Amino acid sequence: DYGLDVQRRFFDHFLKGVDNGWDQTARVQLKLRTPDGFVRREENEWPLARTVWTRLYLDLADGGLAQAEPGGACCASFKARREVLMFRTPALPEQWEITGPAALKLFASSTTDDADLFVTVHLFDPHGDEVLFTTALEPRAPLAQGWLRMSHRALDRRRSLAYRPWHPHDRVDLLEPGNSYEADVEIWPTSIIAPAEYSLGVSVRGIDYAHTRTGNHDMAYGRELRGSGPYWHEHPGDRDSPAFDGTTTLTSEPGRQPYLLLPIIPPQSSAAPLAETARPSLTADDVAR
Repeated sequence: DYGLDVQRRFFDHFLKGVDNGWDQTARVQLKLRTPDGFVRREENEWPLARTVWTRLYLDLADGGLAQAEPGGACCASFKARREVLMFRTPALPEQWEITGPAALKLFASSTTDDADLFVTVHLFDPHGDEVLFTTALEPRAPLAQGWLRMSHRALDRRRSLAYRPWHPHDRVDLLEPGNSYEADVEIWPTSIIAPAEYSLGVSVRGIDYAHTRTGNHDMAYGRELRGSGPYWHEHPGDRDSPAFDGTTTLTSEPGRQPYLLLPIIPPQSSAAPLAETARPSLTADDVAR
């Protein structure tokens, strides 16, 4: 087994002093996911130095997702426990590799004094069906996920990067209902090759993602696995508050446009290191350290 062999070589080298060539092993070993399986590749750093940090702007008017920044002001709302907002790209004109961490910049308000944001990145085939992948805990998972409670939106200035907002979770800043607040959602790293003619999507909702595949589903700890693993955000002591059952509204206007930041990896032959090194714009609500 590939995974067991990697662990055995690591421990043999460091615990037993076995000269098995581990010191010559690449610092980063990737298994890039494709709709049909995996591709193995070695790299030297993480995130990859040649990453092209690419913004895909959410069009709140028509549900689009594109590199062109939409004009004007707009808003889109969803009922936290019952509805979802989905934004999708057109069919990709060429293959894209997405490898690394991601982030979603939002401007959001709620009818209550708090809101939970559940963010999911999706891949769709040319027929519009979502492509799901095997992960450590989930046999049919989306491309990537991220979560943020709006009252914990404050950022640590020193640790936050554009692609990795850092929330210290050491204070609670409740919302003024109806006011729009900036929110940076960390999305866990992923690695995927999206073929040409496929499309990408990002969704925002107020509950855990669950795919719509029918039939029998694998079980873990007495729960059906529906895309978010066995551990859901539904503890009554944390999620039963009426604050998390309001209406959440995303807003956009010139200078405050929501976007998904993706790590696009160019082909090796045309690679030119290009990184978005600017930190996320910080507001008075952020933590200054």
